[in-house]
Amino acid sequence: MTTHPTLSEIDSYAAGDSGQDEATVWSIEVHLESCADCRARLAGSTTSASRALIAEVAAAVDSEIAAGPVPTTGSRFRTPVRQRWFVAAMLPWVAMTAAVLGTATLLTRLLPELPSIVLLLAPLAPLPGVAAAWSRRVDPAWELIAGTPSTGLTMLLRRTAVVLVLVIPVLAVSASFGPSRANPALMLLPCLAFTAATLLLGSVIGVHRAAIGLMAAWTAVVVAPSLATAELPALLEPAATGGWAILTAVLVALTSLRAGSFRRLTSY
Repeated sequence: MTTHPTLSEIDSYAAGDSGQDEATVWSIEVHLESCADCRARLAGSTTSASRALIAEVAAAVDSEIAAGPVPTTGSRFRTPVRQRWFVAAMLPWVAMTAAVLGTATLLTRLLPELPSIVLLLAPLAPLPGVAAAWSRRVDPAWELIAGTPSTGLTMLLRRTAVVLVLVIPVLAVSASFGPSRANPALMLLPCLAFTAATLLLGSVIGVHRAAIGLMAAWTAVVVAPSLATAELPALLEPAATGGWAILTAVLVALTSLRAGSFRRLTSY
């Protein structure tokens, strides 16, 4: 249950009371970030001196803007097209994915008794790139982009689409060089389903953590047992394509319902 600051605490904070300790001030500021009601109370607690200071700062900012260069029409607060669709930090992860799939293809040819390693890894192929697509840790311009109107699920979907465009051809080439041609649907549908699952779970715990968690779970539950038994699981048999298609559609629909959560993710 959320504990709100008392009215006296908010009044003291608004007045700049030096008697409030640092921990109290910090807790009030953190609470104000997520509580509109307390922000409204704070607005009503301002003094004439604080309002005069705010007016003075606003006038100074207006004068500096007026004296500065005129912004280009339509460019203010917009994210460049390249940054809306692409971030260079995705490339190393896509390159790593290509190297892993190439190694998996080679191992499958050298060890024909094993099931298709490429098919086993196909659901995970886009996840490293997706994790890097919208991450504070790998995007040097994240702070700037996160504050623009074009951020959120739309930008994440654009960058995810770029990852898929780069990864899916690599999957297709890896499959074509395998000892037996895999069913394309059994590579594409799990790939799309895990991508959608990463976005959906990422709206709760962050895309980076979601990608790592799904990769670890799939490796432990499916990849390792399949290599140990030298048999493909039922999840990657032709009869499972319909289930993957339904699962992908459901995950996409649920992700769209969580669109508002991507403007402020809990982890990156």
